[in-house]
Amino acid sequence: MGVVRVLIHCLPFNVLVNHLNKRLARFVFLVWAGLATASFTGCSKEAAMPRLAGEGATAPDAYLVSSTLIGEYPASELAARIPEVPIAGALVRYPIRVYRLTYRTRNTDGQFIMASGALLVPVGTGQALPVLSYQHGTIRPDEEGRAPSYYRSGSEVWSVVSVLASTGYMVSAPDYIGYGASKAFPHPYEQAASLASASLDMLRAAREFAGQQQVTLNQKHFLLGYSEGGFATMALHKLMEEQYSAEFPVTASAPGAGAYHKSAFADYILKVDKPLSFLSTYVWVLDTYNRVYGINRPFAYYYNQPWATQLQADLYSAVPDRAALLFTPAFQQGILNRTDQAMLAAFRANDIHDWRPKAPLALFHGTADDYVPFFNSKDAYNAMHLRGATQVELRPIAGGNHFSSVTEYTLQAYAFISQYR
Repeated sequence: MGVVRVLIHCLPFNVLVNHLNKRLARFVFLVWAGLATASFTGCSKEAAMPRLAGEGATAPDAYLVSSTLIGEYPASELAARIPEVPIAGALVRYPIRVYRLTYRTRNTDGQFIMASGALLVPVGTGQALPVLSYQHGTIRPDEEGRAPSYYRSGSEVWSVVSVLASTGYMVSAPDYIGYGASKAFPHPYEQAASLASASLDMLRAAREFAGQQQVTLNQKHFLLGYSEGGFATMALHKLMEEQYSAEFPVTASAPGAGAYHKSAFADYILKVDKPLSFLSTYVWVLDTYNRVYGINRPFAYYYNQPWATQLQADLYSAVPDRAALLFTPAFQQGILNRTDQAMLAAFRANDIHDWRPKAPLALFHGTADDYVPFFNSKDAYNAMHLRGATQVELRPIAGGNHFSSVTEYTLQAYAFISQYR
């Protein structure tokens, strides 16, 4: 194992990727596939306009509220967490300490609330640490325990992300609003502003914690995330570069399979005449935007019966797989004919594909993704290049769907950010 370890830390990562076997692929798929599982939660009826971090109310003197040591895990234990893939254990280099942080962030109404996340710190590196912000994917409301701050066996933070931390990154993994310390609030699903601000404020809390614990950090910040985590990663990258580049310079980011072009995605859903397995996810998105942007329409405006009554009682219930059956003609026509100005504005507020990033950014996406279509990443790549971005790459995963692509995403995204470390 010692020889393998030396090879892994000396070879270029693309060479390492070629040596990882099918058992590793199977493991990564099983762990990460949950990121793309779509579902939804109940709604709160407050009308609120979203604000990004730093807008509106005065920021607190400190973001970090408390920290709790969850545990310290030796390298041998981390390697043993992946018994199906012995070679994957060779990626493990350092023991890690895992902490649960609670911190201040703003809810969608601009008010400060308590949020939480996990902080993974490698031990004994002997050098200043780069920071990796990891944005998790969709978490079902009945699987709230998968949020990073719970750090439970079987979750991606407990396994794959712990291995990433053990290679020498301090990993900041926010729960987002709606999980952990903020679980009393509805999760603002696929709402760019809150995903970005909750992630940024977790980074602030992590930096404060590092100062208290005398953990030396360098100025490198890397961003990773898949599915909703890919959308959150893109939103965070945009926020950091456009408003907080001096505070948190982005070194490189690698979002995967995010719904970056919400307006085009809405048109696609309402136009396509075929079964769509993800319509229940769109119900959650509509509920979030209807609430957060103060539109506050009744369910019967969006959904045909009997699903309007059914969804009002249980937003988590099953829906038909064809848009024409689920959505009312009035709603469909309002979007496609461009007359529903309120919801169209909400979609535009969450179009995060058309801007000019400066740091290296790689867009990973399966070309056969029928859950979050590939055009989301392609549109982002094209729009960014038209704006003069020179360090944006489109990394198609040929033939991959939303679930089968997670293995290649994980390996290639880590390889991508590692070259800038």
